[in-house]
Amino acid sequence: MVLVQEIRENVKNAFADACVVAFSQKIKTSDIKLEYPPDISSGDFNVGCFVLAQKIKKNPDAIATEISSKIQKNNLWDKVEAIGPYVNFKIKPAILFKAICESPDQLSDLGVPVAERIVIEYLSPNTNKPLHLGHVRNGILGMAIANLLEAIGHKAVKTNLINDRGVHICKSMVAYKKWGENETPETAKIKGDHFIGDYYVLYEKNKNEDSSIEEEAHNCLRKWERNDKEIVDLWKKMNNWVYAGFEETYKNYGFEFDKIYYESNTYKIGKEIVEQGIAQGVLKKLKSGAVVLRLPKELFGEDEKGKQKIMTLIRKDGTSVYMTQDLGTIITEFVENNVSRSIYVVGSEQKYHFKVLFFLLKLLGYAWADKCQHLAYGMVYLPEGKMKSREGKVVDADDLLQKMIDLAEKEILGRKETGSNKKEIMDNARKIALAAIKFFLLRLDPEKDIHFDPKESLAFEGMTGPYCQYAYARIQSIFFKEKAIKLMEQDTPNFSLLETEEDRLLAREIIQLSDAVKKAADNLNPSFLCRSVYELAKMIHQYYQKNRIINANISVNLAAARLELLKAASISLKKGLDFLGIETIEKM
Repeated sequence: MVLVQEIRENVKNAFADACVVAFSQKIKTSDIKLEYPPDISSGDFNVGCFVLAQKIKKNPDAIATEISSKIQKNNLWDKVEAIGPYVNFKIKPAILFKAICESPDQLSDLGVPVAERIVIEYLSPNTNKPLHLGHVRNGILGMAIANLLEAIGHKAVKTNLINDRGVHICKSMVAYKKWGENETPETAKIKGDHFIGDYYVLYEKNKNEDSSIEEEAHNCLRKWERNDKEIVDLWKKMNNWVYAGFEETYKNYGFEFDKIYYESNTYKIGKEIVEQGIAQGVLKKLKSGAVVLRLPKELFGEDEKGKQKIMTLIRKDGTSVYMTQDLGTIITEFVENNVSRSIYVVGSEQKYHFKVLFFLLKLLGYAWADKCQHLAYGMVYLPEGKMKSREGKVVDADDLLQKMIDLAEKEILGRKETGSNKKEIMDNARKIALAAIKFFLLRLDPEKDIHFDPKESLAFEGMTGPYCQYAYARIQSIFFKEKAIKLMEQDTPNFSLLETEEDRLLAREIIQLSDAVKKAADNLNPSFLCRSVYELAKMIHQYYQKNRIINANISVNLAAARLELLKAASISLKKGLDFLGIETIEKM
C-alpha cells in the first residue's frame, strides 16, 4: 500500500535525482519544499526552483524546464512538466486516491525526527473567583497546543498552576469572615467558585468605605504565611469550595491536566531559590528586608524617573510575590517532569513578567532557561450589552457556555429538518455551543485581540465550528443510507475513475490538512489548522452539491470510489476537529 507520504518522498527523490543529472547539483530531499499548483489541472504537487537558481546562477524558469525533461514517467505520475519556475507533478488517480482512501489517517505521516517531552502550563486560575472568558480562551488554546504537539509525535505534559494564595485570596477570606455568617455554597445554592467570587466582589465594593479592610487583607496573608491555624483552616475550606466549582467547569469545557500545582507549595521553593540568589550575589537584600533584582538598562530600559528598574521578589514584611512563586513553579515543573522545554500560556499583558523571569533563571545558572517560552494571547471582548455576567463587567465561563447552549438549542429548533428527541437536541446544542466558542477563539492568531460575537460564532455558514460540524454530519447522512451501505460492502471502487476537478480538489484539501497540523504545531498557532479544517469542510459541501452519488446515473465503481473519498474526507475532518477540541455530530 502506497501512502501519501511515500508519494511525497518519491516526488522529492525524482526532483533531487534530476538536479544531479541536469546540473551535477546534489540537493537533500529534506531541503525540497513541496507546494501545490494554484491550478489543480496542472498538477497535484510542485517544486519551485528559486533556491536552486541562486546556487547555480541560472534563470529558475530555465532550470524548471531542464529538470522536468530529466524526470521520466513511472507508475506514480501521469505527467511532469515545467510551468514557469515550477516543476509540476500530476499523480495517477488510481495511486493518489487509493493512498488517500485506504489510509485516510494521513496524519500518521507527521512524525518529528526527535520527540520531546514538553510542559504546557495553561489556565492558572485564582481561587477568589470563577473562571471567566479570558480563562476560556487560555484553556482552549492550551488544550489545542497540547493536542497538536502530540499529533506530530511529542509528549505534552499538561499542567495547571492554581493561584491559591496571596493578598487577592485573602480579600475573599476577609469578606467572608465579616459578612459570611457561616453560609456555604450548599445553603446558598450556588456553585462554589461563584460563591467565593461573590465575596471577592463584596470586598471590592466595601473597601472604599472602610479603609482598614486593606490592612486586614495584608495581615491575613502574614498570618497565613506564619501558618496561623484559624486562617489556614478557613483558607482550606474556602479553597475546597472553589476547587469543586473549577472541576465542573473543566469537565464542561473538556480541559484536562496531567498535573496540578499549587502556588501555596511552589512559593516556598521560590523563597529557597531567592535565598540562593542572595548568596550568589544575583539578588540584593535591602535594609528594609525586601529582596530585589536590579535589571540592566540595556535589556529592560529605565523607570519613569530615568533610573534602573527594580523587581521585588520578597516584600519588606517577608511575604512573597508572583515572581517568587513562578520561580519555584517553573523549576519544579521542568525538573520534576524531565522535559526538554516548557510553554506557558498566559495573557500578553504578562510579557514583561516572563521576560524578567527567564532572565532571572539564566542569572541563577539554569541553562535550560532558553527552552522556556511564553505563549502570549490577546484579550477577548464581547459586543456591548450582550451576555453580561452577574457582576455586569466580566463574563464568567459557566454563564457563557449556558447562554451559548440556549442559543444553539434555539437554532436547532428553528431548523426545519429537526426530528430529534429532547435528549439528542440538548446533546447537540452542547456540542454546537462548544464548537462555536472554541473555533471562534482559535481561528485568529493567539496574540490578536478577539471580539467574540455569539451570533456569528453559531452560524452554519462561514468560518465557524458549527459549519464544519455540519459538513461532517452531511457526509454521515449518506453512509446511513441502505444503498450506500451496500456499495461500501461490495468494495468495488475504481479510483482511476476519479478524474474531475472536484475529485482532485477534495483530495488536495485532505492532504493539506496534515500540512496544516504540522505548521500549527511548529508555530504554536492553531489558527493554521482552523483555516485548513474550514477549507476542507467547504470543499466537502461543494463536492456534496456537485456530485450526487446514491441516486445518480453513474457506474457502481465510480459511486463506490466517491463514497470512499467522502469517507476519507470525513475521517480527516474529524481528526482536525479533534485536535481543536471540537466534537463531531453524526446528525444535524
